[in-house]
Amino acid sequence: MARLDIADGFDVHDYRSKLKLLEQDGGSMTLANREGLGCPACGDAFERLFVGDDETVTFASAPNGPICLARTDDRLLVMTH
Repeated sequence: MARLDIADGFDVHDYRSKLKLLEQDGGSMTLANREGLGCPACGDAFERLFVGDDETVTFASAPNGPICLARTDDRLLVMTH
């Protein structure tokens, strides 16, 4: 299984064939994992990926399963499993 590589930052265009955009607004996007990419934090496949550019983020509801967090210089990534 290929793992989401964030060693040099994260560019969604590098993974556009493997991720499906579900929602996007000014400073964030939510994507579905179509190809079973591995989480950059734990290595397991994740279901959804939230990418945020803002300094703060509030989520209205909690996921049913585990979550992992990863940080690049510019973005916060939240993976739900």
